[in-house]
Amino acid sequence: MAAKYVYFFGNGAAEGTAEMKALLGGKGANLAEMTSIGLPVPPGFTISTDVCTEFYKNDRTYPATLQAEVEANIRRIEELLGKKFGDPGTPLLVSVRSGARASMPGMMDTVLNLGLNDTTVQGIIRQSGDERFAYDAYRRFVQMYSNVVMGMNGSLLEELLEQKKEEKGVHLDTELTAADWKELVGRYKARIRETLGSEFPEDPKEQLWGAIGAVFGSWMNQRAITYRRLHNIPADWGTAVNVQAMVFGNMGNDCATGVAFTRDPSTGENYFYGEYLVNAQGEDVVAGIRTPQPINRAKHKDGDLPSMEEVLPECYQQLVKIRDILEKHYKDMQDIEFTIEKGKLFMLQTRNGKRTSRASIKIAVDMVKEGLIDEKTAVLRVSPGQLDQLLHPSLDPKAPRQVIAKGLPASPGAASGEVVFTADEAESAAKLGLKVILVRVETSPEDIHGMHAAQGILTARGGMTSHAAVVARGMGKCCVAGCGEIKVDYAAHEFTVNGITVRKGDTVTLDGGTGEVMLGQVPTVPPQLTGDFKTIMDLVDTYRKLGVRANADTPKDARTARDFGAEGIGLTRTEHMFFEADRIAAVREMILAEDVEGRKKALAKILPMQKGDFIGIFREMKDLPVTIRLLDPPLHEFLPQEDKDIEALSKTMGVSVEKLKHKVEYLHEFNPMLGHRGCRLGVTFPEIYDMQVRAIMEAACELTKNEGFTIVPEIMIPLVAVVEELSTLRANAVAVCEEVMAGYGVQVKYLIGTMIELPRAALVADEIAREAEFFSFGTNDLTQTTFGLSRDDAGKFLPLYVEKGVLQEDPFVSIDQTGVGQLVKIGCDKGRATRGNLKIGICGEHGGDPASVIFCHKVGLNYVSCSPFRVPIARLAAAHAALLEQLGSEQANRTV
Repeated sequence: MAAKYVYFFGNGAAEGTAEMKALLGGKGANLAEMTSIGLPVPPGFTISTDVCTEFYKNDRTYPATLQAEVEANIRRIEELLGKKFGDPGTPLLVSVRSGARASMPGMMDTVLNLGLNDTTVQGIIRQSGDERFAYDAYRRFVQMYSNVVMGMNGSLLEELLEQKKEEKGVHLDTELTAADWKELVGRYKARIRETLGSEFPEDPKEQLWGAIGAVFGSWMNQRAITYRRLHNIPADWGTAVNVQAMVFGNMGNDCATGVAFTRDPSTGENYFYGEYLVNAQGEDVVAGIRTPQPINRAKHKDGDLPSMEEVLPECYQQLVKIRDILEKHYKDMQDIEFTIEKGKLFMLQTRNGKRTSRASIKIAVDMVKEGLIDEKTAVLRVSPGQLDQLLHPSLDPKAPRQVIAKGLPASPGAASGEVVFTADEAESAAKLGLKVILVRVETSPEDIHGMHAAQGILTARGGMTSHAAVVARGMGKCCVAGCGEIKVDYAAHEFTVNGITVRKGDTVTLDGGTGEVMLGQVPTVPPQLTGDFKTIMDLVDTYRKLGVRANADTPKDARTARDFGAEGIGLTRTEHMFFEADRIAAVREMILAEDVEGRKKALAKILPMQKGDFIGIFREMKDLPVTIRLLDPPLHEFLPQEDKDIEALSKTMGVSVEKLKHKVEYLHEFNPMLGHRGCRLGVTFPEIYDMQVRAIMEAACELTKNEGFTIVPEIMIPLVAVVEELSTLRANAVAVCEEVMAGYGVQVKYLIGTMIELPRAALVADEIAREAEFFSFGTNDLTQTTFGLSRDDAGKFLPLYVEKGVLQEDPFVSIDQTGVGQLVKIGCDKGRATRGNLKIGICGEHGGDPASVIFCHKVGLNYVSCSPFRVPIARLAAAHAALLEQLGSEQANRTV
């Protein structure tokens, strides 16, 4: 039996369902679903993603049976509508759109009004009785097809349109007549002939296959590749192609087109949120070519043109009913596209709507209250990656601000940066570490890389559902759209507003929650996490099994971590304390000492300071575990390297420049990452670790004795490669611990463990576990030593590796599960084979990466540890891991 590649939908029946997204893409699956549940959907068919796979596998050629399937399904549309494709009397026009299984708004190509030529346009005139509409549709088709399929620079035809409006003395497209559009079609075709050296195709079948090929081809265009990389969408998923009968929102004032969300995608508020345009086609709304109006009175402002609720009340009420049907059916907030033709409503798309993190949380919490979803579904609805938006500062409401303009609050958040006017400038500046605001008249899909690089986006045109707004919300970027007060001059690299000129490089601040644009940088305040956030995080903690700790080096960091829900500290880096101004001199004295006694004398000065640090951290983390890593970096890092700095230190310490230089040269290492650091320092200079262990235990004993604390210090010895290193240092540490406790007359439970950050340590973890009471995988260094990469230098080429597909992810961002991850699993299995109750965690920055957290759950770690601001992300990811595992087990049981 021949493979099936084409799936039809129409007249209340469909060959696909919403569950078939992998095969039909999100758009095709949902068009089929909407048709099946009785919504008004123009008939059409979906060419499956399997064809996309074959297309690229076989040098952009199609399966042999595809043409016959497409032609058969065109006939099915013709029979339903009583029209014929290419017929001069009753012509059928179609749209050709992309549709991947993951939403990629604006990243791939679309062609509308396909099937028009000099003959069929006469049939459209007879059918519609409107010559102006027919030629407007024709010129749109020529513009779109020549750009998308033939590769023509769209601005070349746009120039002709602007010239025509100038000739006629008009400003708006709607002011041009049928004769104007007819003349422009001729001019467009002539310009195409001159530029490309080929004729615009008149044969509708040729047009159709050209458009299908262009949509499949757009899966691998640069903006789609960039979007997939930013959103972790696999390239092998491919796109489907949807061919659908055209309906027209631009046939007069009883026609319209719009985009809506069943709830507010910025705030999550439960009201019908959307925009529409009378007498327009869909791209006019999404592209921001005309600033649209709200669909209802809920957000109606004085001075706005009437809402759809007022202008087309019957269609609006029908749309409200469809909104309710869709939410109850999909049990999620929907992003819909619709067209009204001659007073009749048609649905063109529904998909789960992109939303901000705040909206995501509110919608999930509200839908539980409304009985639409259960608690587990609510937790899974909130993406861990999205939480980052909520965990960062917002504008200080008390700070002075110079508001120079106000647009639409298209995507919430606050952002300050230097103004740039192109996506390439934004990307280049970001690579230099600069924070920028991308200012555009309107954004297009080609701007995706610059939008990602910018802190925020400001556009002069476009509405709340424009490209800029939708993409910014999906990225978690602050965006102010439709700020019509600003006049952007790309040539002069500036914009003007109310007599103020803002040039490239000037700093502005955006408030995506109010739409305000401010001159200069406005101070920020820490995030306030209450209400719905607390509700969802309480649910998260109900379902997760993996513990979440924080990496914190100061009492302030520890307090922040605890406020974010950390269950302890998984890594305190003691070397950061050594760099403090009040102790660096004593550290340097210790390094320069000629003998053990000299080092001990200097360390005695550091001891009370270290003890004070630990008391502060223990106090903030009362009754929670704290893992403290003993000194890790090589000693040369604490000495100056430049001649002028060496001379200054010489004067301060009363040591000759020659002696200092000699010491710096002696300590210099060609590869310090693999040099005299970590436990190797402890073995050669045991007095350093002895001082640190003493400081830890004195702090714990004082708080236990004087303040009644219950503290379990976890003393972590770094960079162990052989068990003998650990056994030597453990014996030293135990001796100090026992001596301190005897001196204070108290008993404090303590653990001594190690950091697994070398491949050898993972491979001999069964031996190391004889001496270690806990393991903490230092996945930053484990990644470096497994790949043979320097994290500090790999940034020069790793992004290119990801871009070219050599690596799917930067291994320092998300754990390399097949390599580094296997070492973690081996280390866990071997360690617990020796010591069954071995506590195991990770403390690299991978602890805050959602995919890495899910991996840690799978391999059976006890906890992950990450930076304080990523603790809620890790908590949510841990809950996702537990729930997905549970769902997998339930699915497996149902299958059995």
